[in-house]
Amino acid sequence: MSLISVEEAYARLVTPVRPIARTEELPLAEAAGRVLAEDIVARRTQPGFAASAMDGYAVRAADTEQPFQPLRVIGEAAAGRVFSGHVGEGEAVRIFTGAPIPDGADAILIQEDAERREDGSLLPTESVRPDQHVRPAGVDFRDGDRLLSKGTHLSPGAIALAACGGYPRLQVLARPKVAVLATGDELVPPGAEAGPAQIVASNSYGVAALIEQAGGEALDLGIAPDDEGQIAGHLDAALEAGCDVFVTIGGASVGNHDLIGKVFQSKNVELAFLKVAMRPGKPLLAGTIGDMRLVGLPGNPASAMVTATLFLAPLVRALSGRDAGVPREAGVLGSDLAPNGERADFMRATRSIEDGRKIIRPLPRQDSSLLSIYAAADVLLVRAPQAPAAQAGEPCAFIALA
Repeated sequence: MSLISVEEAYARLVTPVRPIARTEELPLAEAAGRVLAEDIVARRTQPGFAASAMDGYAVRAADTEQPFQPLRVIGEAAAGRVFSGHVGEGEAVRIFTGAPIPDGADAILIQEDAERREDGSLLPTESVRPDQHVRPAGVDFRDGDRLLSKGTHLSPGAIALAACGGYPRLQVLARPKVAVLATGDELVPPGAEAGPAQIVASNSYGVAALIEQAGGEALDLGIAPDDEGQIAGHLDAALEAGCDVFVTIGGASVGNHDLIGKVFQSKNVELAFLKVAMRPGKPLLAGTIGDMRLVGLPGNPASAMVTATLFLAPLVRALSGRDAGVPREAGVLGSDLAPNGERADFMRATRSIEDGRKIIRPLPRQDSSLLSIYAAADVLLVRAPQAPAAQAGEPCAFIALA
């Protein structure tokens, strides 16, 4: 299977994906960030009564016409309390924002436009028109209105609207289950003593964080040695557990100890691609087995994180019912660049705002093994294959990192 472009790899892995069908019901307080699995229809009218939009006095608009005449204040209405009397000719009720409009009143005279006299009466200093500063019943929504549609990403505003509509619990899409397996004899877990030829397994933690951020549930399968049988056993376990995605880290190249491709083939995985024309991250595998997607990420830290950002996180977002796009933004180069080679380059870089422009500066070292450089970056500077040399000040494209 030949080397394919970044765009073609995305089209094969992410574009055909539809959201998973599993749903779950959550308390409203736990539903933020999830995706609705049903329409939300208002169970009540908001507000359920005509209410004051300002602090002031509930009056009959006709009683505020010039020449101004004093009005008798007959009571008070506060939010959560109803004035039970009737506002008649020449009368007013002290009222506060959110309180129900008393019977007989048809406008609010704001307190800045009223003068309270020593005898307790009220003298308008401005006229008001009928319905002025009055929020009609149902001005926000009415019982039976559709407030939110199935597939809506539950932002803080959407959560508040669902609460106002009378929903203490929401039906949402379940999070995709993504199994993550680090592979390699050289790996030990964080905190363990590393032997003379070993390193600490770090990639799986960064990849799991990306999965969770994208709306998935990361299942840590730990570390598998360079053994086809053990790797295949983890794949079988992920299938039995109903995982939506099985992710391996490391062993995706073509060396004698790179076993992921061999395991995928032995399990009759339907491969989408084996290599992508990109730097870092050329050895990237993807395919399907039954309903489960498989992604074999490269082992170098920057390679694993860049490919996970460009392919795995969008895959999880697509399965979650979220927007799976990887938007590219426009910026300005902050330093000169040499010509690019045959593969798309995703350079670790920093972004700053100078004179209203987004200045993108690639970090000085781009080796794919350098996790410190990746962690220092906040964007990926995107360079097309065969891009010519570029000078500081020229336009460029970048992808923001979370």
